[in-house]
Amino acid sequence: MKKFINYLKSPKSDFFLFVLLLILANLVVSRSYFRIDLTSPKSYSLSKGSEQVVKTLEEPLSVKVFFSDNLNAPYSSVYQYIKDILVEYKSAANDNFSYEFVDLKKPENEKLARTYGLNQIQIQELKNNEVGMKRVWMGIVLLYADRIETLDALTSTDGLEYRITTTISNMVSTTSALSGLSGDVKLTLYASKKLADFKIIGFNEMEEEIRKAFNEVNKKNKNRITFASIDPNPAEIPALVEKYGIQSLNWNDPNLGQGTGAVGLVLEYGEKASLFPVKMTHDFFGRNMITGLDDLTAQIEESLKSIVSKSQEIGYITGHGELELNEQSQYGQPSQSVFANLLSDRYTLKEIKLSEEEIPQKYASVIINGPKSSFTDEELYKIDQYVLKGGNLLVFLDPFEEQQANPYSQPTYTPINTGLEKNLEKFGVSVGKKYVYDLNCFSQSDRQYGKMNFYIAPMMQKNTLDQKSPITKNLGYVIFFQNAPIDISAAKDNSNAKVTVLAKSSKESWTVDSNISPDPRFISVPSDKSTMASENLAVLVEGKFSSAFAGKPAEKTKSDKEDEKKSDSAANAISSNEHLSKSVQNSKIIVIGSSILGGARIPLFSDAQLLDAEGKQPVSMFVRNAVDYLNGEEDLCTMRTKGLSLNTLTVKSAAASTFAKYFNEIGLVVIVAVCGLLALLKIKAKKRAIRERYNPNDSRIEK
Repeated sequence: MKKFINYLKSPKSDFFLFVLLLILANLVVSRSYFRIDLTSPKSYSLSKGSEQVVKTLEEPLSVKVFFSDNLNAPYSSVYQYIKDILVEYKSAANDNFSYEFVDLKKPENEKLARTYGLNQIQIQELKNNEVGMKRVWMGIVLLYADRIETLDALTSTDGLEYRITTTISNMVSTTSALSGLSGDVKLTLYASKKLADFKIIGFNEMEEEIRKAFNEVNKKNKNRITFASIDPNPAEIPALVEKYGIQSLNWNDPNLGQGTGAVGLVLEYGEKASLFPVKMTHDFFGRNMITGLDDLTAQIEESLKSIVSKSQEIGYITGHGELELNEQSQYGQPSQSVFANLLSDRYTLKEIKLSEEEIPQKYASVIINGPKSSFTDEELYKIDQYVLKGGNLLVFLDPFEEQQANPYSQPTYTPINTGLEKNLEKFGVSVGKKYVYDLNCFSQSDRQYGKMNFYIAPMMQKNTLDQKSPITKNLGYVIFFQNAPIDISAAKDNSNAKVTVLAKSSKESWTVDSNISPDPRFISVPSDKSTMASENLAVLVEGKFSSAFAGKPAEKTKSDKEDEKKSDSAANAISSNEHLSKSVQNSKIIVIGSSILGGARIPLFSDAQLLDAEGKQPVSMFVRNAVDYLNGEEDLCTMRTKGLSLNTLTVKSAAASTFAKYFNEIGLVVIVAVCGLLALLKIKAKKRAIRERYNPNDSRIEK
């Protein structure tokens, strides 16, 4: 033993100890997982949204991978990516997450794959210097509770994490709306007990009905919701009205005296709150009554999805010439528009006719897509109050209506005035009645005219897209078309709002409000470059705002006024003011100065559309990211664009693009070779200098 210890201490043991160190290091590394992602968009790291989904699983989730062995490139990289990303999921998840790679060499496993609904796909294979076809399995099956979802034909890694995470999220949220959340959701009834003295119809039964609906919803969500009934102190009511927008009531009765009360039902989680339409109104005979208790169970479930950012429904305003959600297919049957299809994997668009109904606060966001006719004051007021209550808004607003008598004539452009300008300007956003033209634009080769620059289609690249917003962060370029300039100077003056310019034209752009033509053959570029300037094309304003209205507008007929007098005389002197003069919750408003980004057709290109239903084009990703951001799904934005090949060169000419291409293919290799040759020559020169100095007469050196 003593000899062995002395051996270890001697220099003779260095090699043995080095080999032993390598073996131990490999054993440690083989049982640990460590990786550094140096890519700019973190293409090979798990997003925070993915981590959160699997970290809080409440039931076992099993992922089964059905992939054939020995796949050739590029499919082998997909297999490797899935292996790596599942390791990331497992590392971030709790004990309810598991995965396995199924051995498809066994016939029973191929039968199992077919049972799950997977199908073999055909790929090209290079073997023995010959190109052939091969049928392989490339799919994933996810099992959670009683649900089974499949992801088949995974031939690319583009957006794969997004597909896996959203599938898991949908499975979890279908099982329970509150799965994956930390903390409880609070349902609170604010009702002044003094109001019972006024014999309001339904007031005494209100709490019991709410509790009944609450118990039903709470049972489905594993008792993750708490309920409280509060008799608010009159001094606290103004603050509650300002915070939640609940109904404030005042009375001056000869027998009951003067007082202030409130009625309201609020669902709250974290900083988000949803107000139910539970309030006191007057019936036809002037009696006071509580309304908003119909289908309360469904209301609570919908609001629950909304405030936990899992809202699957979005409001879509119609009735003013907006783009239709359904369009005629080639067989004459109605089908979803490209815009609706783009969102259909996660959202359902619900039409809202403002002339007939209020905007339900259960919708986390509402879309106004290319209106052509005017809104009434009542309709504008409904939009105004929806935003002040915390609703989010996406507006595609055209400056002109394009009309073309026939395919051979130039279109005419009529300014559009919808009235939305009043609301948007109060929110700090003003959409100009102009089109933005840009030298940095989409171009296309034509057999007759050669290269044609479509100045009316600005191309935004990284330097004109906001690199901090998750909506545009990973996008390399986005093409807009027929966009109006947007002024946000008023929004910047609002200390309670944050303003982000999502997309802007280049510094070589200009605006046109007359003699408009989309055809590049009829467009004159300004000779004076000093008139050119960058213009905002898409903006995001988020925060709190002031109302565009001093009070609730009303257009009453003679009979309406008589009914109102009748109501007032029998209302026991109770009056209410539901008007909000300023925001009670933070809101997000995105304004884009063109409905073509919302799916409108472009006659110039034979009724083509910028959007594609599959969401693979950059402009589709931009629109989809905007919708996700408004619905509280910021993580999905970066997840969707992560790893995509969207980075483009910021060049303005074909010559520069060609130079960059060949420089990357050949130039870098030449530079490395030249640098290596220079280094070799320098080393030889150094050796020669040493010999000449210390051994100039060395016979081995030829002179």
